[in-house]
Amino acid sequence: MELHWLKPLLGRPAPFVTVCLDATRAESAGEAAAVERWRALRRDLVHAGAADGLLDEIGDAVARPTHLREPHGRVIVADAEGVRVDRVLAEAPVRSWAVRGPAPALLPVVRAACQSVRSLLVVVDRQGAELTFADETGPHPTRQLEVVEGGHDVVHKGNEGGLSDRRTHARAEDSWERNAQVVAVEVDKVVAEKKPELLLVAGDVRAVALLREAVGQRARAMWVEVPGGSRSDGVNQAAFAAQLRSALTAHRTARTGAVLAEFREEQGRGAGAVTELSDVVAVLRRGQARELVLHDSIAGASSPIAGRTAWVGPDPLQLALTRSELEAIGVTEGAREIPADIALVRAAVGQDAGLTFATNGAVDLVDGVGVLLRWSDGSTPSESVPSLSSDRKRMHSIA
Repeated sequence: MELHWLKPLLGRPAPFVTVCLDATRAESAGEAAAVERWRALRRDLVHAGAADGLLDEIGDAVARPTHLREPHGRVIVADAEGVRVDRVLAEAPVRSWAVRGPAPALLPVVRAACQSVRSLLVVVDRQGAELTFADETGPHPTRQLEVVEGGHDVVHKGNEGGLSDRRTHARAEDSWERNAQVVAVEVDKVVAEKKPELLLVAGDVRAVALLREAVGQRARAMWVEVPGGSRSDGVNQAAFAAQLRSALTAHRTARTGAVLAEFREEQGRGAGAVTELSDVVAVLRRGQARELVLHDSIAGASSPIAGRTAWVGPDPLQLALTRSELEAIGVTEGAREIPADIALVRAAVGQDAGLTFATNGAVDLVDGVGVLLRWSDGSTPSESVPSLSSDRKRMHSIA
């Protein structure tokens, strides 16, 4: 997943307040339900020493409606000067929580945000289509609905037989094709401009087939057909929504699987992936990371690096496992010690790397951490010839 939305936190003054809450509307309380949950969290933050003015600003952010009816979450991160990140999550957290500390509590937030998908839903019939672009990856969810009508209105075939009906059949087929082409132009335009990860298509079977033939290669590459949708009245919306959720879940699983498959391949080649904490720190410091891979337990008590810390400087790529190592690369001012997992995510954000979580058995990670590389050279730690740090301790956490 992309981490660019965390960039406003880089270089900001501590302490940080991180809030992750269930923002789902209650049937009776509406948007006020999230405000009630926030009030309980606010009391804990007051006891932790958070300033009233900052908590008021966070409360104002919580009170702003998300306009979503389905279950969802919300994460807000503030530094000493105000709110820096306000993001809606595709799924509600199991429990609402808030913490104050020297660094933002990024990992639980990022793990929840991994559910986000940019998608384009097209519900098509023989006259036109409804296009809905959904973006859960930005600071607030986007829902943009567009209706496209083809304008060619001979859409029904006769059934009496004879020359006249054959002409009507031909005109109807021509109308369907032309209408599909009009819709395809708009679909290709949205795909080019909005860059969805997934194109979900539903509706009339014949119209779906014609649209698939008419769209460009980029749209076809992300094409997924979803049963149960229709532009007509009477469609079972609950059943269709369940089908959409299933398609999104399958996409998330495939997206993660593709990254982990590449990690396994590169790890086997000994060229494009590294693992073990000190090696991961080394390649992050050099800006070599394309994707940071973390074991799913990395933020919990069972994490292989639980309790480990790292030293960081003002720049996110200034990191090391000890203060002396940080000083050796020229960082003498602004150095501070933070949890190692936060330092890794911070460095990944600083070099526009992505982040993928791995569950048990998916990949072989030493210390529960790994990196897919953008590039490598002769001094890059190698999986084929273990580095000295890896030689000293090769205790595996199998993820």
